[in-house]
Amino acid sequence: MTPELHRPVAVERIGPAGLDLRIEATAAECAAIAARMQVPAVLALACHFHVERDLAEQLVAHGHLMARVVQTCVVTLEEFAAPVEERFAVRFVPEGTETHDVDPEALDEVPYEGAVIDLGEAAAEQLALALDPYPRAPNAELPEMPQDAESGPFGALDALRRRH
Repeated sequence: MTPELHRPVAVERIGPAGLDLRIEATAAECAAIAARMQVPAVLALACHFHVERDLAEQLVAHGHLMARVVQTCVVTLEEFAAPVEERFAVRFVPEGTETHDVDPEALDEVPYEGAVIDLGEAAAEQLALALDPYPRAPNAELPEMPQDAESGPFGALDALRRRH
């Protein structure tokens, strides 16, 4: 299955100085990514990559992701637009050679098949990781909660318990 943001790059294009590429999602790709990530909209998505070979001849991509998404506020349930900006690094590894190391300091590994890496899918995955899981609109505030036990969420249950 082809991902929503498919930007294949042949591994052979990555020379000793590395390779700089910028990818940008079309409106249709943004809509498909929004559906995949279950957000109301992805208004824009662009990512600059510098891909190079490390000392072990593995491919490492340093990226700068810039996006504008519409999310739903967890407090007000209203939609709001928010910028997303993230710098990241990932290691591309041939499929089947991924390590199962749980080192939180290690680079995330992105498997690839054949001699082609997909920078578009890498950018989409980084957007998913960068999204706030509990988005809050600017100036959204939680309602004041009563401080006395009788008017709290279990106050009515406590009153029933005392009557019996």
